[in-house]
Amino acid sequence: MKSFYANKCSIIVNKYPWVFFFLLYFVAMLDVFVAHAIKVPPTLYIFGDSTFDVGTNNFLNSKRKANSPYYGIDFHNSFPTGRFSNGLNIADQIARQFGYKKSPPSFLDLETLEYSFKVNIMVGVNFASGGSGILRYTGYKQWGEVIFLEKQVDQFALVRENITNTLGAEKAASFVSKALFLISIGINDLLDYERSESGVYHLGKEENLAVLQLNYYTYVRKLYELGARKFGILSIPPIGCYPAVTSTNEGNCVKPLNDFSVAFYKAIQTLLEKLSLELEGFEYSLGNTYAMFTTMLKDPLVFGLNDTKSACCGIGKLNGEGPCLKTLKQNRCGIGIFDEDDPILKSLNKNIFSGIKKFYREDPCKKPLNISLCVNRDNHLFWDWLHITEKASKLIAKMVFEGGVEFVFPKNLSQLVS
Repeated sequence: MKSFYANKCSIIVNKYPWVFFFLLYFVAMLDVFVAHAIKVPPTLYIFGDSTFDVGTNNFLNSKRKANSPYYGIDFHNSFPTGRFSNGLNIADQIARQFGYKKSPPSFLDLETLEYSFKVNIMVGVNFASGGSGILRYTGYKQWGEVIFLEKQVDQFALVRENITNTLGAEKAASFVSKALFLISIGINDLLDYERSESGVYHLGKEENLAVLQLNYYTYVRKLYELGARKFGILSIPPIGCYPAVTSTNEGNCVKPLNDFSVAFYKAIQTLLEKLSLELEGFEYSLGNTYAMFTTMLKDPLVFGLNDTKSACCGIGKLNGEGPCLKTLKQNRCGIGIFDEDDPILKSLNKNIFSGIKKFYREDPCKKPLNISLCVNRDNHLFWDWLHITEKASKLIAKMVFEGGVEFVFPKNLSQLVS
């Protein structure tokens, strides 16, 4: 059965002959790289939640967005791209470790560029969606529309189909097998469970973890069946120490939540070991994000961090009582952040960004919030109530890329792709 995105993403080669020429050139260069063993960075296919999201939610009817100030304040031109960060996020920083400038664009971004879709997917695609989870109903009650992991895998299936159409079955299988599949997800599943919003709140914690483990196993196996062989998995950090949690607990970490995070890591470790025994050629690198965070929390000055408790940007105690939003949209007022009917903005968005609504004007229906914003973002571990700074993302990426078995097991990312 074809994906619901199939019509949008198909390319008519006769209409875009230069794209066809480029694809022929790309296929030829693949043979050259293999023949001469030239080292090139792996193609990256990225799945997950707001840890990795680089703008997916900009295209959704979701309350979980980061496309307005102060998000992106340290990005190029201080532009809020949809990353839940002051600048680059962990997906970007991992990509930089491989020599890229940043993460590949989001799938929903790429599908708007129909003429170059088949070219762009050869470099990589980011499917991650903020607020999403392993379970299909995670995040929906609180945030509205998000793209859960199963749907992200379905989107990759469409990408895989296009790669096969371009390269042929044999070369497509070889190409995908050399790509790196990065996944970071699970935080929202655990938070929703604690808030009794996940749909499985009637289950005990062990039963809930079993459900998460089974679903995670299913989707990783589906990616394997689509040709994936190399997996870089990030577990979840000590969410009980995030400002959104500690601000309600007199600044202290919540141990039961942290214990839940540790149990989740063990569950993911077990399923990856199982998959590696079951599936030929299956390789993985499991990042123990909990251990990485704990190390930074215990000895922050070694990592150049002065504040590991409060968020750099936010509101209330420890800046942990709300997201980093300069303004808040008032209910039942106006049409939203993008004025779609404004002819000037419409022209800019159409001609420069191929219809993507990136130019916007201040919405008169938005009221300013009493947001606190720190001056030196590099001193902070946390950017907002639920996300880390660009600096902390870089530290995590380096540990995942070149760290020892205390942080990454059984091998780090550089070893995985070598």
